[in-house]
Amino acid sequence: MIKYTEDHEWLLVEGDIATVGITVHAQDALGDVVFVDLPEVGKRLASKDVAGVVESVKAAADVYMPVDGEVTEVNEALRADPSLANSDPLGAGWFFKVKLAQPGQLDALMDEAAYTAFAGT
Repeated sequence: MIKYTEDHEWLLVEGDIATVGITVHAQDALGDVVFVDLPEVGKRLASKDVAGVVESVKAAADVYMPVDGEVTEVNEALRADPSLANSDPLGAGWFFKVKLAQPGQLDALMDEAAYTAFAGT
């Protein structure tokens, strides 16, 4: 199941783990990504906490924690090559994985059709 936030993050939910990244719309708006700051593995964050930062040639933007949970993994390949956020934002350009603390929070997020309407894409 894939869910989307109003902050232009996507979550691929598999069991109680969600992989999080930025959407195609977000990377289009940012332009060429040149740096990412990823959260620490083991860090517990609440929904809407700043989990990281993505910097591009145009701007810097916070990446928000979409749900309550604990960071279980970060994408070291993205840290080494931030352009993956542009070239494959929904695949190799993922940012981190989180163990869901409250799976019910997913119900408040958008599905693809709702996100597409929201983002105007």
